[in-house]
Amino acid sequence: MAAPAHAPRSHGVRAITLDAGGVTLSALLSEPERAAPAQAVVVALHGGGMNAGYFDGQAHPRLSLMTLGASLGHTVLAVDRPGYGRSAADVPEGQGLAEQAASLGAALRDFADRYGTGAGMFVLAHSYGGKVALTAAAEDSVPDLLGLDISGCGHAYAVEQHELPGTDGTRRSRRSWGELRLYPPDTFFAGAALVEPMPPREYAEILGWPAVFEATAHRVRVPVRLTFAEHEAWWRHDDDTLADLVSHFRAAPRVVVDRLPDAGHNISLGWAARSYHLRALAFLEGCLVPRETARPAPRPAVT
Repeated sequence: MAAPAHAPRSHGVRAITLDAGGVTLSALLSEPERAAPAQAVVVALHGGGMNAGYFDGQAHPRLSLMTLGASLGHTVLAVDRPGYGRSAADVPEGQGLAEQAASLGAALRDFADRYGTGAGMFVLAHSYGGKVALTAAAEDSVPDLLGLDISGCGHAYAVEQHELPGTDGTRRSRRSWGELRLYPPDTFFAGAALVEPMPPREYAEILGWPAVFEATAHRVRVPVRLTFAEHEAWWRHDDDTLADLVSHFRAAPRVVVDRLPDAGHNISLGWAARSYHLRALAFLEGCLVPRETARPAPRPAVT
């Protein structure tokens, strides 16, 4: 069965499906146009109440991670997490974090069997997708994982329990978006196709995330970069909180925390999207360097 269209899409972006251990996930795929194989695969995971089209924003040509990543030589794979897109009919309740991590791993192994992956996979995740990314990294679910780049996901909520998204069945868009000036004028018209209901099992795990993070972060063994928008309203991101956040990544070889000016929670749909995507892809380039330097040095030419 074909994946549902995330209409409209940028040039070169196409819909595919992935086998996630018996659950079919829909996804968007963008590959480099030149003949050379991709340097790496950027696996993009959307947040709660969105879908994979979040990474192919249509309100302005500068927004799309899908086209930018491909133009820089990477394959970009934006996956509809379990309970979204094609899988919503099969798992309408969604899946918990551990199940999503396992499903993601199975889907990416299916992808690797059919497509070139270059130097490996780099997970770029937003909001709830960041929780899945950290869980998957801790469980070694992602094959040949290079690193993580996560935006809009921390470990200490900045709101009271009753204000958390989904706990009363609603999405509190004011906190999710921030000031309208941060987004192109057509954002909410173009973004209508990006919004989907958050599955109930995601609601159920929101409150427990701080404890899950504490049990998870110390098992992440790849470089990690975390970005907080200037106008992020869901998460605390003062200096003391961020220092505590970083301290939990005891096994990660490198942890970088960045603040993005002129951005709201939904970074990849705002004017600051390209700035964020370029910084994330630069971090990916840094994750590739150790692999290059670990190769045997070439033998000097004999004259």
